[in-house]
Amino acid sequence: MKYQIRRARPEDAADISRVIIAALRQTNAADYDTATIARVEQSFSEAGIAGLLEKRLIFVAADDDGVVATASLADDVVRSVFVAPEYQRSGLGEKLMLAVENQALMRGSQRLRVPSSITAQGFYKRLGYSKVRDEYHGDERTIIMEKQLIKP
Repeated sequence: MKYQIRRARPEDAADISRVIIAALRQTNAADYDTATIARVEQSFSEAGIAGLLEKRLIFVAADDDGVVATASLADDVVRSVFVAPEYQRSGLGEKLMLAVENQALMRGSQRLRVPSSITAQGFYKRLGYSKVRDEYHGDERTIIMEKQLIKP
């Protein structure tokens, strides 16, 4: 299948929510307990995504059947990178990150930070991000990573 990387539209909110919640429940559940997953899910309801569309630059990977992956940019912070479990390790996450990084460069950013889950730390490391520090939100461990951006 060929997927288009594009900016998210308001009508994508339900699909984006579905992708994120599926990834949290199936993939991130290996590294976080049920209560933490349930708490994080609350931010990613359809209404929550609709609100984020007004605050962040959100990208999706989509085909005619809908959204299968998402990533967003808020200033110089990469946020909410999720790929539906059945599409993980397909290259879509990397393509979305490239779109986010290119947009950040166009906006004048020289570096990007990402609050990574334990689950995604290896993914970001492969893309050139390095660990800065750990942060804890209750029992939830987040790894703050960053990458210097280089103009092509």
